[in-house]
Amino acid sequence: MKLEGERDSDNVEDRRGIGGVGAGGIGIGTVVIALVAWYFGIDPSVVLNASQQVQQAAPQHAAPRDPNAPKDEGRVFVGRVLASTEDAWEDIFRRTGNNYRKPTLVLYEGQVNTACGSGSAATGPFYCPGDEKLYIDLSFFRQLKERFKAPGDFAQAYVIAHEVGHHVQKLTGVMNRVDSARGQGKGAEGALVRMELQADCYAGIWGHYAGEFKKILEPGDMEEALGAAAAVGDDRLQKQSQGRVVPDSFTHGSSEQRMRWFKRGFDSGNPGSCDTFAASAP
Repeated sequence: MKLEGERDSDNVEDRRGIGGVGAGGIGIGTVVIALVAWYFGIDPSVVLNASQQVQQAAPQHAAPRDPNAPKDEGRVFVGRVLASTEDAWEDIFRRTGNNYRKPTLVLYEGQVNTACGSGSAATGPFYCPGDEKLYIDLSFFRQLKERFKAPGDFAQAYVIAHEVGHHVQKLTGVMNRVDSARGQGKGAEGALVRMELQADCYAGIWGHYAGEFKKILEPGDMEEALGAAAAVGDDRLQKQSQGRVVPDSFTHGSSEQRMRWFKRGFDSGNPGSCDTFAASAP
């Protein structure tokens, strides 16, 4: 990616060095588990309360980061990528007669308190609809390269764009519609996967904009994004962690699904092509 000279977003909150433990809460992995429980009529408080008890025993972090300190490379990168997503979605929303409300990207280390509970770096970046913020521990980018074998700056940008995709779902009412469908007694099977795949497709929409209008993509960037999408597919992660694949327990979609929906958004540049809920099969 060619980010030199690109603007920096004003919506980055750097909490690195600030302890995020003590108020209790939930990590993003627990968020997913609790959501699954909720979708299928199980009381999610059982999961949340157990997580709170474990996290209260975790250590505190160091003193807060100096807000006037020079921006490091990671902070500059996420700020410029976030700014490009802002430009893309502002333009898309404007063309449909709507206003785009920008999310905030929060950088943290280890643990962080959010409107959705306490997030953990151990389970990756996440979006909290309660405060409309994206939460990222930059150590995940190192894991993406070393553990998941998905290197490259565009692979990292894909992760940010995916979480922004969830914010778009919040603004467009997708999250509320899924909630309403469940409240009406309609089956929620596969809803989490379809939401995640739509966020992948929205990440592709941003990628289309970044290449077509911003001209910041370079040869090999598309391959980096597809490599990242494949690396975090449920089937690949399950195979690595437990030696077998259980499709019924998918939360984000298979590697093939994630790559396909990202590419659909990237190729079309049209959010209308990202209706994973209307597809006969994701």
